[in-house]
Amino acid sequence: MFQRLKTYDFSLLFAPIALAAFGTIMIYSASMVYGPMVFGVESNHFLIKQIQWLTVGLGMMILVSAIPYRHWQKLTKAIVLFMLLSLGLLFFFGTETNNAVSWYNLGFMNFQPAEFVKIGLIIYLSSVYAKKQKYIDDFGKAVIPPLVLTVLILGLIIMQPDIGSAAVIGMIASLIIMSSGIKWTHILLLVVVTFGVIGIGATQMVTDERLERFSGAYQPFESPDDDGYHLIQSYVAIGTGGLVGEGIGQGIQKLGYLPEPHTDFIMAVIAEELGFIGVGITVGLLALIVLRGLYISSKCRDAFGALLALGISSMIGLQAFINLGAMSGILPITGVTLPFVSYGGSSLVILMIAVGILNNIARTVKVKEEEEEEEEVVERNVEPMTNRGVRSWQN
Repeated sequence: MFQRLKTYDFSLLFAPIALAAFGTIMIYSASMVYGPMVFGVESNHFLIKQIQWLTVGLGMMILVSAIPYRHWQKLTKAIVLFMLLSLGLLFFFGTETNNAVSWYNLGFMNFQPAEFVKIGLIIYLSSVYAKKQKYIDDFGKAVIPPLVLTVLILGLIIMQPDIGSAAVIGMIASLIIMSSGIKWTHILLLVVVTFGVIGIGATQMVTDERLERFSGAYQPFESPDDDGYHLIQSYVAIGTGGLVGEGIGQGIQKLGYLPEPHTDFIMAVIAEELGFIGVGITVGLLALIVLRGLYISSKCRDAFGALLALGISSMIGLQAFINLGAMSGILPITGVTLPFVSYGGSSLVILMIAVGILNNIARTVKVKEEEEEEEEVVERNVEPMTNRGVRSWQN
């Protein structure tokens, strides 16, 4: 038992749990007034819900970390089928929220398929490109087929429409494909085609509301009561917090001024109540998970494990970057939540499962390195004895 515990990567246990626990506290602080005022629920409604999901997520993380990550490769076909069905059936049975049909209301819970698709597509792309390593230079045979499914999935998500999730998933897929070993000429071709498709798609999908998000992000003070309102309130929260903040529960912006304080803009609440120090610790823990995941990816000699670790790390890093970019005015507001910290059951459980898979890859890498070290020690000890025996016989 003790030997098994030694193989765990404790940084990948501590950081997610610490972030999720801290996020639960901040969700209560952000929603204790906002919840009753906007949704008409009890002040502890979102706190109780998040604790329930955190409990499920922790259980799943521990369970998944004990399952050999290669088993997920065997489930690729089932994962692909579930991704397509869950996205396709949304248009018939989904619930509309904020002008998008992105959720299933199951009564006891709401489920967002796009969150599952993030980890599902990572597993699929990692598996298929790992299997195609022998002929990865064949553009038509190795590169194109997985792209067809990826484009189909992105299309279904964009049709909801959920541009934020589509952007994250598209960037994750791009990083996995570029890291799979394909030729640089093929990468350049894909980049050109991608930008062309985005350009054409943008001309067809641009609406006044989406243009307002850009103007609100980069020119917020030109329309402080309309397009720029969200970002200005975020700026006020950040500026008010200073170095150490106003104290947990003492923030003002969450009291009806800052929209979505428990989800999209929870970092603004952290900035106001815990200041630069609170923001720094949160970002530091997120960076620890991402960097540790990239390190594990670089050490894993199995193509599937390496791409899987890269994809999971990229998912967490990209979501954090987009969320922080939106609340600081670097990027338009897209509705992407802060990993482990923002309110959301589907997101939290999927992230915990993803970190569990990452920890199993880390355990496998660690065990392999220890076995190789033991072999080196044995070789160093045996070689001198052999040489001594030869010299003694020669004398």
